[in-house]
Amino acid sequence: MGQLFIAGCGYIGNRVADKAKSAGAGVTCLVRSEIKAEELTDKGFDVIRCSLDEPAEIPVIDLTGMTLVYLVPPPGGGIYDQRARNFCEAMSKFGPPDKIVYMSATSVYSVKDGSVVTENSETEPGSAMGKRRLDAEAVFKAYGALNGVPVVILRVSGIYGPGRLPLTQIHGGQPLLLESESGPSNRIHADDLTAICLAAIDKGQGGDIFNVSDGKPCSMTEYFNAVADALGVARQPQVSMEEARRVMTPLMLSYVSDSRVVDNTLMLERLGIQLRYTSMIDGILASVDK
Repeated sequence: MGQLFIAGCGYIGNRVADKAKSAGAGVTCLVRSEIKAEELTDKGFDVIRCSLDEPAEIPVIDLTGMTLVYLVPPPGGGIYDQRARNFCEAMSKFGPPDKIVYMSATSVYSVKDGSVVTENSETEPGSAMGKRRLDAEAVFKAYGALNGVPVVILRVSGIYGPGRLPLTQIHGGQPLLLESESGPSNRIHADDLTAICLAAIDKGQGGDIFNVSDGKPCSMTEYFNAVADALGVARQPQVSMEEARRVMTPLMLSYVSDSRVVDNTLMLERLGIQLRYTSMIDGILASVDK
């Protein structure tokens, strides 16, 4: 696997770093948190600590001979990913990496009526969050084209796993959309997403775009109910879409309003992925109390 540079060693980045190191790869991690930097250093990783929000804080980064795995989420607000822009500007001051793997999101797609999206589906997102993700895709593509670097994009659906279940919403009794009004949503277990990232590093080619999901869409309401059942606690109340517009947070309302079926065929075939958790129930049960 060679040398990896993982920008953004959070929930998934940590997992990718651990697996890559175990496979014999050299791994450098970029993080913002001092605590996270200390944890990674203690685990034997080379660590760079800086904020991508401030260009002056970003050191000159020499990624020559390395694969960049960029997992940093866009900043809140606006329609541009200034962090990705700042990072690419910093990269431009030294040698380019051998490959870039960027973790985007399925929010880049225009579809929100429950129909199927493939990697060729229209990308004109209505949400600012989707626009920021699409902007970052364009930034990395442009950098790759200018510097002759292959860029692989992973359009990832909702991530769940140990420590990543909606416990606050469930225990707080926050309302869900009526099952009868709730369209399909998509997700991927953290363990499977880690394996997919590693496969993209190994097998991904320049220009590749892969939808990432477990291929078993269900409604957001069904997912939250399944988590509540696994925890043995009461399910959340359900409200109509009309009521949801009055009582849900803007973020939750955006989640339940956007509905699509993410086709993961290309990911399975081209990356040779064997998903561990094709059953959402199995994935949830494996994530409770872990």
